[in-house]
Amino acid sequence: MACRRSLRQVGSLLRRAAASSESVAASASDGAATVTKRSLWVSALRTPVIAGSKLATQSSHGLSRLGGVRSISAQLLKPSDRFEPRHNSLTPAEIDTMVKACGFASLDDMIAATVPKAIVRKDGMDLGVYHEGMTESQFLKMFREMAEQNKVAKSYIGMGYYNTHVPPVILRNLLENPGWYTQYTPYQAEISQGRLESLLNFQTMVCDLTGMQMANASLLDEATAAAEAMTMCSAVARGKKPRFLVSAKCHPQTIAVCRSRADGLGLTVEVGDEASFELGKDVCGVLLQYPATDGSIHDYKSLAQKASDAKVKVVVATDLLALTQLAPPGEWGADIVIGSAQRFGVPMGYGGPHA
Repeated sequence: MACRRSLRQVGSLLRRAAASSESVAASASDGAATVTKRSLWVSALRTPVIAGSKLATQSSHGLSRLGGVRSISAQLLKPSDRFEPRHNSLTPAEIDTMVKACGFASLDDMIAATVPKAIVRKDGMDLGVYHEGMTESQFLKMFREMAEQNKVAKSYIGMGYYNTHVPPVILRNLLENPGWYTQYTPYQAEISQGRLESLLNFQTMVCDLTGMQMANASLLDEATAAAEAMTMCSAVARGKKPRFLVSAKCHPQTIAVCRSRADGLGLTVEVGDEASFELGKDVCGVLLQYPATDGSIHDYKSLAQKASDAKVKVVVATDLLALTQLAPPGEWGADIVIGSAQRFGVPMGYGGPHA
């Protein structure tokens, strides 16, 4: 019974407040012309707020107990995700202080005195439909509509370029884990510590998959990494061995980059069947593809042993995802292992196979 009586009292209170707000709105519309007729309701008790009004609180039971009337600014109704108010930059007062310290009356005067007139633009640099600034939500909407115009086709290019699929559990708990990019000490840069830890985990994983004792995270594509490995082989031989042998089973882009890099280093790249390689005293290294560019898998253990006996370095370009099933190159004699981590989730880029 007590609960039911309390509910009736609350209902009566709300009805009185509604009736009082109607009388306030009516008197405001009949009286001062500066009072906005539209009212905004705020708080859990639905307190009426008249925009631009300076009316005194009414003596009615509803308004006297639930609150008075206050004004609000129309500026507050504008989008809050604009760039300017959230940009951590100089204030106008700070700009004036710095400009005056340099001996100028305004920022425009300083620019006019420092930028050559021949390169000063006077047309306002019109950017067309993108000239006016966008809010964050407007930009995301525009960018999403633009991205939807792309035609996503299935890729059959192969040769080291493959579509990827990242399981949601890895995506959410690893790649999207804020622990990788937030600081845990007040003075630490936001991403540095998380990046160091993630790189250490990545390098440890690469060591496990390749069977090598150490690994780096160079951010190079596979073809460029192959050229760097060729340079390393030449440096280990102190430049006394100018020949570098490349298997014809390597990806064509890898062969092309090695040839381009060799021109500037004074090296000779010879492409052919690895089974017929002649490992002479002038050979600094050999490059093998594992698996091959056509997807075939070959046993290079005997070739690696032969190269070791001839003091020739063995470079293996490999697929890290394939190494989850294949024997690690480090176990059958590889000296240097290179590859791309694109297979672990980097999608094909629009305008190129992948980054």
